Amino acid sequence: MQKYIPIYIDVILSQKFIMTTTSKTIYNDSLSLLTDFYQLSMAYAWWKNGLKDVMATYHLFFRKNPFGGGYAIACGLNQFVEVINAWDFNMSTWEALGRAKHEFLEPIRDREFLNYLKNLKAKINLKAIPDGTVVFANEPIIQIQAPIILGQMLESIALNIFGYETLIATKASRIKYVSGNDKVMEFGLRRAHGFDGALSASYAAYIGGCDATSNTLASIKYGIPLEGTIAHSFIMSFDSEEEAFKAYARTFPQNTIFLVDTYNSLNAVKKLVNLKPWFNENNYKISGIRLDSGDLAYLSIQARKILDENGLSDTKIIASNDLDENIIYSLKQQNARIDAWGVGTKLVTAYDQPALGCVYKLSAILKNSNHWEYKLKLSEQTFKISHPGILNIKRFINSTTNNFLADMIFDENILDQKASYIIDPEDFTRRRPVNRPNEKPVELLVPIFQNGQFVYSKPSIKAIKENVANQLNSLHPTSKRLLNPHQYPVGLEENLYNLKTQLILEARQNYR
Repeated sequence: MQKYIPIYIDVILSQKFIMTTTSKTIYNDSLSLLTDFYQLSMAYAWWKNGLKDVMATYHLFFRKNPFGGGYAIACGLNQFVEVINAWDFNMSTWEALGRAKHEFLEPIRDREFLNYLKNLKAKINLKAIPDGTVVFANEPIIQIQAPIILGQMLESIALNIFGYETLIATKASRIKYVSGNDKVMEFGLRRAHGFDGALSASYAAYIGGCDATSNTLASIKYGIPLEGTIAHSFIMSFDSEEEAFKAYARTFPQNTIFLVDTYNSLNAVKKLVNLKPWFNENNYKISGIRLDSGDLAYLSIQARKILDENGLSDTKIIASNDLDENIIYSLKQQNARIDAWGVGTKLVTAYDQPALGCVYKLSAILKNSNHWEYKLKLSEQTFKISHPGILNIKRFINSTTNNFLADMIFDENILDQKASYIIDPEDFTRRRPVNRPNEKPVELLVPIFQNGQFVYSKPSIKAIKENVANQLNSLHPTSKRLLNPHQYPVGLEENLYNLKTQLILEARQNYR
């Protein structure tokens, strides 16, 4: 097990906290061994057979939009950059391999192989879709060009990071969409899959649309607004609810949000109302109440009525209790009087779809010339046939309204050939003309590393979050609805489609 070392926080005079940790400081080493073993065994086999200098292009994508929805929010780039920056096969890494007792590892313990691995990172080229970008199924989220060994060894960690964070960011965006202008708080730390999963979830959820988190470390590390009040144990520790309410108000007079469902929700609201003279006398304010169980629609309507009748119309009603976009939508339809939502388990675990199903495919190799050999994986299932080439995406946007119109997956080496259509790879009869009037193309994958040098200007988390909101505003509402969303047009550039078809026919002929 990796040794965990303390995380240090610098306190700036402005009283803002800045977390300076990376994956390396958390785990006390690089994450170069956080890989499936077959990545390492293939790497050694390539090296042993003289293929170490082969360059390769890999792409990561997902095959189906998550949650039955019409889009996803790309997320994971910033953490993946941390992993690459800390990626290092040093002596301590090799010693860890040496201590592992497994017969399959024995041939790999080769010092010459280690020396080769130590210098791999300097040759990586990475293009990626920035965090917070609206994306769709089958589009490449990242493009890696690197020695074939390095590209392969990054597969598992890339799938782990992008698959999970994209899933959570998308879930959060759906929750925020149905919540409208209501405040949404992420409360998922205790139910997340491990402490590192909790950090990733808080980051992705904030980007996707949540307004705050209860995760203190995530708040400090990423600069996310922090929210939280009291649990049932606090109420239960006093002889009466009134005593508990007073104790909390005296301690945190600027954060007087009270949990009311410990015994009887509406009776607790009435007790708060009866305490109003005491609050006024001490210049305290009943800022809000939180409902955490029961019929949230009924209880919120009745609680709102009690509060309003007693001059507490400014007191907010917050709801929690296994919420997700579907439940919030239903509560809205029932005219629930809820002002803010605390979402936890079903967000950070992506409860209704626990995996995005990302895949990572080799699409081209470069051996002893300047000519890329394009590769694809065949399948009897059409949707599983991979795309060949050096892939990127162009998004066509209405020049007047800024609305998204269609996405075209293209090959960077053949784009200069004139194309007339975007073609659906699963149905060649579905074609959309390109270069229509009043359309502007935007290239989505941008350079991150060039020859091992980090060249990307990383935006702030606030800027990423704002970008998500702007992007979703540019996506047609029919693609954002929860049930049976409109299918946004995504297809292959005509020349790439023809090339892929040719390669499929050749492969079926050669490998039948």
